[in-house]
Amino acid sequence: MKFRNPSLIRRLVSSHAGRIAMVAIPTGVVSAMLMGGVAQGAVPVSFAISGTQFKIASSQLEGTGFSQYSGVAKDAEGGKHAVVTANIKDATLENLCQSAVQETPLGKVGILIKAGGKGTPASAKNLQIGMTGLKGDAEFKNIRIGVDASDVNTKEKGSKGDFSQDADTISIKDLKQDSWSTTASVFTLKDMSLKLTDGSEQCD
Repeated sequence: MKFRNPSLIRRLVSSHAGRIAMVAIPTGVVSAMLMGGVAQGAVPVSFAISGTQFKIASSQLEGTGFSQYSGVAKDAEGGKHAVVTANIKDATLENLCQSAVQETPLGKVGILIKAGGKGTPASAKNLQIGMTGLKGDAEFKNIRIGVDASDVNTKEKGSKGDFSQDADTISIKDLKQDSWSTTASVFTLKDMSLKLTDGSEQCD
């Protein structure tokens, strides 16, 4: 399955009672290095985020054209959330898992999405993530730490004067991530499955 317009898939599943929605999002990546303050004006996405974070896991992420800087994501109520913004020009993700849980009038309802197994990874182009945490074993090639966020090697850039880092390539094993938002120009999910849950099944 291939998505060429992320705005068309923001609501994969909905219920009239709970108005539950989940973006079919690609996994993102951020190194486990220092990201101190929040960049003023550095907004990772152009849409209002929901009030629910989602979890992402992948056994192996490979990417080219990587940058990272701090930013702010805004929700529909005008609330601001500190995030780390990560950009990857091209990414592949093996054994991708994505999950979200939300309280509704029906109780807890979750969405679980899996893709990229059977030797054919999921892939994304022009990936941008607004996230709050990441775990995994990471390797960077030709990394620059402390570069000005307005001068990173990716098309998307941060605010002038802000701390950032970039690299030619990035590799993360056993990726686990918490995010507020993700966008991509093209997102391809091989062997995708999606199901509603009672909230007990999440990406580990």
